[in-house]
Amino acid sequence: MVNQSQQNSNLKWISLIVLLIQSTACVIIMRYSRIQKTVGPLYLSSTAIVCAEVIKFFTCIVVLLINNGFSLRNFCQQIKADIIKHPRDTLKVGVPAFMYVVQNNLVFFALSKLDAATYQVTSQLKILTTAFFFVMMLNKKLHCLKWIALIMLTIGIALAQLPIGSSTQVKQHQAMHDRVIGLLAVLAACCSSGFAGVYFEKILKESHVSIWIRNFQLAGFSIFGGLFMVWLYDREAVADNGFFQGYNTLIWIVVLLQAYGGLIVAMVVKYADNILKGFAFSLSIVSSSFISWWFLQDFQPTLIFIISTAIVIFSTFLYSYETKPIGYEPKSTVATTKLAA
Repeated sequence: MVNQSQQNSNLKWISLIVLLIQSTACVIIMRYSRIQKTVGPLYLSSTAIVCAEVIKFFTCIVVLLINNGFSLRNFCQQIKADIIKHPRDTLKVGVPAFMYVVQNNLVFFALSKLDAATYQVTSQLKILTTAFFFVMMLNKKLHCLKWIALIMLTIGIALAQLPIGSSTQVKQHQAMHDRVIGLLAVLAACCSSGFAGVYFEKILKESHVSIWIRNFQLAGFSIFGGLFMVWLYDREAVADNGFFQGYNTLIWIVVLLQAYGGLIVAMVVKYADNILKGFAFSLSIVSSSFISWWFLQDFQPTLIFIISTAIVIFSTFLYSYETKPIGYEPKSTVATTKLAA
C-alpha cells in the first residue's frame, strides 16, 4: 500500500515536470523558429502542420496494429467495421479536423507576431471559448464559480494587451500593429479550438468507436485540410523553393512537438490532478516569460503584465477548482483523447 501510494505520488510529480516542459518548450521553440535568422527562405508553417499530421496518422496506424496483435487482417476488419461501414459518422470528424488545421495555422501566425509570454497568457482564452461552446452546443450549465473565473480570466487577458512603450513612434506603431494582429489570430485560434474541442467531445460521447480510430480519422482529414492550406496560401512558395524549404533540425523538433505534444499531455494528465495541472500552467507562463525576456529578448515584463498574469493564473486555478456540477463539468476530455496540439 505504501509502495503504491509512493508510486502514485512519483507519477504526479513526473506528470508535473512533463507538462511544464512540454507546454513551455512547444511555445518557446515555435516562437524561436518563426523569428530565427536564416540564410535561405523561412520554413512554411503550413507544411510543418502537414508533416505533423502525417506523423500522427502513421502513429495511429502503429497503435491500431499493436492493439490488433500486429494482424493486418484484424486491422483491416476494424477499419472496415468502424470507418468504411459508417461513412456518415466518419465524415463528422472532418469538421473538427479542419478546425484544428485552421487553429494550428493561426497559432504559428500568432507566434510570428507575439512574444511567447504574451501568447501564453492570451491563449488561455481557449478556456472561455470552450466553456461558451460547451454551454451553447451541449446545453450544459456551469457552476457560478466557473463564471466568476471566466470573467476574471477575460479581465486578466485584457490587461495583458495594454500597449508597452517603445523608443520611437514608428517602432511603437509597428509593435502595436503586430500585437493587434497577433491578438486577433489568438482569438480566432481559441474560437476554433473551443468549437472543435466540444464538437469532437460530442462525437466521442455519441459513438462507441475507439479513441485511436477517432484520432486516425482526425489525422487523415487533417492531412487533406493541411494540404489545402498549403495550396491556398503557399503554393507559389512551394513551387519556387520546394515543400521542405528552410527545414533543419529545429524545424523537425517543432514538427514532432506538434505531432506528439497532445499525446504526451494525454498520457500524463491522467496522473495529474487539477491543482497540479494549474501549477504546471503557472510555472509554464513564468518560465516562458523568463526565457522570452532572457533568451529571445523579445519581451520586457511590466507591472501591468505581471498583475494580469497573476489574475489569469488565479482564474485558471479557480476554474479548475472541483465543485459539485449543476449539469456536467467540461473536463478536458478532448485534450486527453486526441493527438491534436
